[in-house]
Amino acid sequence: MGANAQTSVPAFVTGQILTAQQQTEINTGIPVFATSVERDAAFGGTGEKVLAEGQYAFLESTNQTLVYDGSSWLVVGASGLTLISSTTIGSAVASVTVSGAFSSTYENYKIMVSGGTASTGGLLALQLGATTTGYYASNIRYNYNGVAALAFDNNAASFTRIGWADTNGLNAAVELLSPELAKNTFMAGGIAVALTNNGAGPYHGFLNNTTQYTAFTLIAGTGTLTGGTIRVYGYANS
Repeated sequence: MGANAQTSVPAFVTGQILTAQQQTEINTGIPVFATSVERDAAFGGTGEKVLAEGQYAFLESTNQTLVYDGSSWLVVGASGLTLISSTTIGSAVASVTVSGAFSSTYENYKIMVSGGTASTGGLLALQLGATTTGYYASNIRYNYNGVAALAFDNNAASFTRIGWADTNGLNAAVELLSPELAKNTFMAGGIAVALTNNGAGPYHGFLNNTTQYTAFTLIAGTGTLTGGTIRVYGYANS
């Protein structure tokens, strides 16, 4: 955590002697937290302020200032699309899990993957939470040379395909509708395969359950991934 970060927002009582640390926390103005986890734990406990409408907070993890509207945290001055998280892929890994990607703050999300390399060429896959069944999707790929199109499908599969990875880099862009709600999660995007004898095209699908998800895993179809970035964006609800 940074020098200004704190883990509680104290509520003082009459006659209480304040410590130097408490004075420092007061002087920071808007309370600063490492992540939303520390922020959520800082209100409502013994000796802490009760979270109420109009409360501000700053998150080091996303460099965002937020305000509580009485039911959820809103990004101050946010545009329609807000960066939620940015995860750097490690070295020679078969999969990467992004936790805390989805919350009640947003209903719909966009995930983008770029940069890095893969040890071998293959499709990138996505799993929501720990669910490894019930993914339905279809993808029509139009060949670059104009020859007959290719059709692919997922029928109660263990993942959904969202992009391509090879020695030239990773590429994926998928939009998820209502992953954190108790509804089916719908997905839409496109796949561009970096092989001259293949092609590119749109895909659409859904996950056949009503589980509320907060995390997802990016999986290499074959081989391993090194480097690159997974960015998660939230669409403003209004």
